[in-house]
Amino acid sequence: MDATKDHQNVVTIDVHAAKNLLNSSDYSYLDVRSVEEFNKSHVENAYNVPYMFITEAGRVKNPYFVEQVTAICKNEDHLIVACNSGGRSLKASVDLLDSGFKHIVNMGGGYSAWVDAGFAGDKPPEELKTSCKIRR
Repeated sequence: MDATKDHQNVVTIDVHAAKNLLNSSDYSYLDVRSVEEFNKSHVENAYNVPYMFITEAGRVKNPYFVEQVTAICKNEDHLIVACNSGGRSLKASVDLLDSGFKHIVNMGGGYSAWVDAGFAGDKPPEELKTSCKIRR
């Protein structure tokens, strides 16, 4: 029986390495933030599959997350997984590796770090970033 992977099995890269991979290889960007966060601003050509939903009862994991990613990506695809700050994407990366995806990297610092690095365009960061108010 295969052991479940944990966060220690996930390779985490910074935003500069992520940008280089997106520009020079066959990596795609998987944004696991909510649809609302994604619609505010996102990396060009990114896929969006929310890892968590905000409900009246609080944050709940998307029970169809892996199924939804599998519908748009193959387990051999190279994916950079990112959220707002790195927490959800780390958990999502573990789930994807556990489900058989082979080439997963987590983007440390998330989209907030992407914006801070100046990769999101000319708008002020406060217009692009989402506060971490969904953390509870």
